[in-house]
Amino acid sequence: MTASTGETPSRKRVLLKVSGEALMGDGAFGVDQKTVERIANDVADVVRGGVEVCLVVGGGNIFRGLAAAAKGMDRAQGDYAGMLATVINALLLQNALEREQITTRVMSAIHMSSIAEPYIRRRAVRHMEKGRVVIFAAGTGNPFFTTDTAAALRAAEMECDVLLKGTQVDGVYSADPKQDAAAVRYEQLTYMDVLANQLNVMDAAAISLARENKLPIIVFNIGEPGSFGRVMRGEGAFTQIIEAA
Repeated sequence: MTASTGETPSRKRVLLKVSGEALMGDGAFGVDQKTVERIANDVADVVRGGVEVCLVVGGGNIFRGLAAAAKGMDRAQGDYAGMLATVINALLLQNALEREQITTRVMSAIHMSSIAEPYIRRRAVRHMEKGRVVIFAAGTGNPFFTTDTAAALRAAEMECDVLLKGTQVDGVYSADPKQDAAAVRYEQLTYMDVLANQLNVMDAAAISLARENKLPIIVFNIGEPGSFGRVMRGEGAFTQIIEAA
């Protein structure tokens, strides 16, 4: 979807999924502070526009950078290490948002009261009603579940109007556009399109959860400054995943 209709979508509460890779900037792994600050600025602009925003952040930028050390690691232990990486990213985003004068709370699915609040649904909703940004860290708190699934779960629990996934490309493609010049970007897909064609956008559990809760998904390039705000206005390039008409 590339054209603006001139109508602003009515989005009162949204969840933004930020992949860990999106925080790397041009690096191979780790965190690029300027990228974190730019994303925080984009989120702050949307919040100042009156939208309630919560986030789920991935940890691939940190944990996958340690892939050599992780070889042979038990899957559950590896997943717990990945959850801890998401907490680090959440704290970095919280700091950047608060420098934008946006009150922010980090809520962790794993108990770590010294640095984050425990995830309690009603408390999270109350924070958002007060205009605070809530960052959900540590995935679902369980191994074998991705942060994509955590994003779909939290978006459903928060009764969000839409789940936005910020990636390094401007939507869902038929193939990896970085490797295949003939790859085609889809403007709109159904949940079943994604599942049946095994499109690499979110895992099947996340798509199924969104489908069960009639939760629209928008995939866009968060690497472009201001893209979050543009997508919220229905502008720019993105792919929308919805139920079949």
